Amino acid sequence: MTDTSVVHLFDRLAALEQRIRDAVALRRAGDPNPDDPFRGLYLSEEAIDALFADSRSPFPLPGDLDPSGLSDRLTSLVPLSPLDTELLLIAVAPDIDSRFEQFYGYLNDDVTRRRASVGLALRLCGVPEASAPARARLDADAPLITSGLLVVDDRDRPLLSRSLRVPDRVVAHLLGDTRLDPGITGFASVTTEFDALPGSELLARAFAGGVRSVYLREQPGCGAGETAAAALAEAGFAALTVDTGRLPGDHPEDIARALLREALLRGAGIVIGPIDADGTPLPLSRLSHPAVPTVLHGTAVWDPRWSPMPPVQHDLRPLTAATRTAIWRASLAGRLAPDTDPGEVTAHFVLGPGQIRHAAHAAELAAVASGSAVRAEHLRAGARGQNAAGLQRLARRIEPAVGWEDLVLPEPILMGLRELAARARHRDRVLDEWRMRPGAGRGRGVTGLMAGDSGTGKTMSAEVIAGSLGMDLYTVNLATVVDKYVGETEKNLERIFAEAAGVNGVLLFDEADAIFGKRSEVRDAHDRYANIESAYLLQRMETFEGIALLSTNLRANLDEAFTRRLDVVVDFPVPDERLRRQLWDRCLGTALPRGDDLDLDFLADSFELAGGHIRSAAITAAYLSADAAEPVSMARLVGAVAREYRKLGRLCLEREFGRYHDVAMAG
Repeated sequence: MTDTSVVHLFDRLAALEQRIRDAVALRRAGDPNPDDPFRGLYLSEEAIDALFADSRSPFPLPGDLDPSGLSDRLTSLVPLSPLDTELLLIAVAPDIDSRFEQFYGYLNDDVTRRRASVGLALRLCGVPEASAPARARLDADAPLITSGLLVVDDRDRPLLSRSLRVPDRVVAHLLGDTRLDPGITGFASVTTEFDALPGSELLARAFAGGVRSVYLREQPGCGAGETAAAALAEAGFAALTVDTGRLPGDHPEDIARALLREALLRGAGIVIGPIDADGTPLPLSRLSHPAVPTVLHGTAVWDPRWSPMPPVQHDLRPLTAATRTAIWRASLAGRLAPDTDPGEVTAHFVLGPGQIRHAAHAAELAAVASGSAVRAEHLRAGARGQNAAGLQRLARRIEPAVGWEDLVLPEPILMGLRELAARARHRDRVLDEWRMRPGAGRGRGVTGLMAGDSGTGKTMSAEVIAGSLGMDLYTVNLATVVDKYVGETEKNLERIFAEAAGVNGVLLFDEADAIFGKRSEVRDAHDRYANIESAYLLQRMETFEGIALLSTNLRANLDEAFTRRLDVVVDFPVPDERLRRQLWDRCLGTALPRGDDLDLDFLADSFELAGGHIRSAAITAAYLSADAAEPVSMARLVGAVAREYRKLGRLCLEREFGRYHDVAMAG
């Protein structure tokens, strides 16, 4: 053994063994029948007489024993008195040396009682069994018990005959084992070092000044858990981080006891989060200890009912762009491509320090797989990988596969869409550095409305915006939102907004007029609650921190107060002849075999169709051509257009179809 603390432990056990030898010798000297082979299984008359004659005096201690002068893993656990240390040593002895089981069985007068009883432990410490101060060291509120270092079993027995037991994790720690308690590994981890973060110095001073309870209220991208760990490291503590999302639902008292014990063994503080509006399932009073700082973090406002001891409360702000860039560069450590600036590429991603480190690692792996340095696409993919999956239960995730070059729209419309993307990309600089939105009531979100007829390219434009930002598109499913019961729609929307706040993605409300409609005059209860729903949405959109796009075919149905709160409104017109010509050519693509008789100018001039209908007609013609094993012909395209007309409820007029009217009627 090279660990000096373990050597000290065995030295003390050797001293304890000698004291037990002395105690056994004293016992034998007063035993009326020392050779009885059944000693401990029954009591003879002579043994009863000897008990009457014995005053149960403490065993004498060696004169040179000074527990307070020892420096080892026993005395460095928590502030313990010399008597506490001796009691712990006596209790742990059978877990380290099995001979002590037999020693204690003999001294307990019961071969089946192989752990030290309270009475035996007190007498081995040289303390009378009736000493009230000594017995108090084993009360439920005593340091040994509240810290979880010692367990008093057999609660149904009289105090002096109860057994003392040391938990396995404490035994392992005393023997030099640094692994985490297996009972908490599923939801807890240990951090010993962390770089300083904004706000960590203030917290470190608080911990150094004796503050032991802190609540950090955070926003997305703050990294409250990492900030707390950094502050603890600056104050000389390790950080025992607890993920409340992975906590089991049962035995919270036992979990709290195990967490406190682990923190004491490691000289760590406890970081717990995220805390929601319902608080933490752990009993916070069980985690209170003068040697253990406790930090809770979450987005909710602190509720005094969560704990009888009010914490120091502190609001954190998201990391600045400069800090995020510094963490990206430090995490990638020179593996970036020369022309790649992680700050510029990921400026619109709201990530905390831990998320950035994980994203950087994912980007490195992607770069290794592609055989190159870390490029922009690797960084964006790594950042997207940090999104939680909760939003996918409420919205459909789309990974963008189109870009600006795929849009066929008038230039003013493209400018509006690019402005939306620019707002998302530069909001840190505009809102934080330049402080262009003072006041605490408004969020930092980017919201836009895309209005126009069906098929004019609204959904595709949302996908392009998300793709240009390197984000995923989440289309809200109205079936998961709208509810016939009063108040349920608002709850569903709140869940969506809450999940979206922690996701770096673009949120799309398709057919937004269904839930963002105008408020009306109140004539009955239905109108009243519909107006409440609209008013809630007006307020919630103002405080939203993410990127939200709305599309509608009926802009006139949207509430005017709502459109005022939007950052950008883009009206999508039905494409003119020039754009329809581009759409036909784009939708037919380059891989589809084209017949020699195709007349795209005729199609663009004759049929006033939106882009979505043109794409549908092109796909229909492609299927017909594939079935005939022939290139796509003009007749098949016209027949596909006739099918689109019928779906739209339009007549196939001869003045529109011209010489292809017979083909249209046959189709």
